[in-house]
Amino acid sequence: MSVNIERRVVDPGDNTYLEAAWDLKEAIRRSEGVLKQRRGFFSQAYRRATVYLFLEPDTEDIIGFAAARRDGYILFLAVAPRHRGEGFGERLVAQVADKHKRVTCHARTSNDAALGFYRHLGFETVRRIDNYYEDGGDAYYLRLGEPETLTDRLASFLTR
Repeated sequence: MSVNIERRVVDPGDNTYLEAAWDLKEAIRRSEGVLKQRRGFFSQAYRRATVYLFLEPDTEDIIGFAAARRDGYILFLAVAPRHRGEGFGERLVAQVADKHKRVTCHARTSNDAALGFYRHLGFETVRRIDNYYEDGGDAYYLRLGEPETLTDRLASFLTR
């Protein structure tokens, strides 16, 4: 990661970067058919979450963001397609893990890229939930390994 990349954390109740996060999510939805949340749901969840962001230094365009509830559940994780494979997703999950004893999320059973990413980090499938999504899509509920190994496993991502 370039030393010029900016990290930001947006506290619950703060709308900073909400519109930019929505725009990134929608661009991914249009091109990949994932992240299909409605605007009202997305906005409410964003406002209740702690949002971890990586930003372009001059433009403050979002490279990626993770919105997490106070229990460590990742509501949204998105990385701009042009920055995938650069470690931003791993570092976002590591930031969430650094603040929580347990990290969990849902992923569509049909989203092979997301499932591969989460499994690469050590997430385990806890259960399958049929008809989880509003459009009838199924999901896996995922949990990141055991708490005692969490920090050790992701520590290298925090220092990049």
